[in-house]
Amino acid sequence: MATATENKTETNVLDAQPRAAGNKNEARRVRRGGKIPAVVYGAGKNAVSVSVDPRQVSRILHSASGHNTIFDLAVDGDRTKAMIVDWQYEPIKGSLLHIDLKRIAMDQKLTVMVPIVLKGEAVGVKQQGGILEQVTRELEIECLPSDIPSQIDADVSELVFGKVMRVSDLPHSEKLRFLTDENQPVAHVIAIKEEVAPTAEAVAGEAAATPAEPEVMKKGKQETDEEGADAAPEKGEKKEKK
Repeated sequence: MATATENKTETNVLDAQPRAAGNKNEARRVRRGGKIPAVVYGAGKNAVSVSVDPRQVSRILHSASGHNTIFDLAVDGDRTKAMIVDWQYEPIKGSLLHIDLKRIAMDQKLTVMVPIVLKGEAVGVKQQGGILEQVTRELEIECLPSDIPSQIDADVSELVFGKVMRVSDLPHSEKLRFLTDENQPVAHVIAIKEEVAPTAEAVAGEAAATPAEPEVMKKGKQETDEEGADAAPEKGEKKEKK
């Protein structure tokens, strides 16, 4: 029902220049120079503060494999495999402010988040008039760097009302270990909500519960009639006295 789209290790190169680990003023100085501050860590080595070109970082983040892209990080002529594990954007302008880079050992497994992409048209949508809803959009997996898939393709063409695609329905292999709960729903077909017209009983109930002016007017008329009825005998009594 679903397949994993393989992600071959890309040969992108990210050039980085060492910088002094400093305060916010140091970070501003780096940005004024057209670069962004970054930190490199992992692989049992000390963390190193560097500056990188934001255009190269954006190219990696917007590639097919996105932040799961494995590339060569070049620092002072030394190259090591790395990937972007965290990044920050300026909220107003949307420009990159800072990134975290992690050194990668190609023989050690990683824990990454991989997007789930729904494929096909569900029977519940095409024939039953429902709406396809995706509940889970990413899957947490553990695998070697070279086995990281760019995405998980899930075929939803057989989904009907009452049937739920779960993580357990996604493809399993010896290369990928799912860390997300196997019972976690991925997608299902739901009914379109329709506005129900109020019934006659509901309308009558609302009318009975809400006092209206005609009732007050009717009550006043009754009181007037009663007063008239009381007044009639008085006239009759006066007539008899005469």
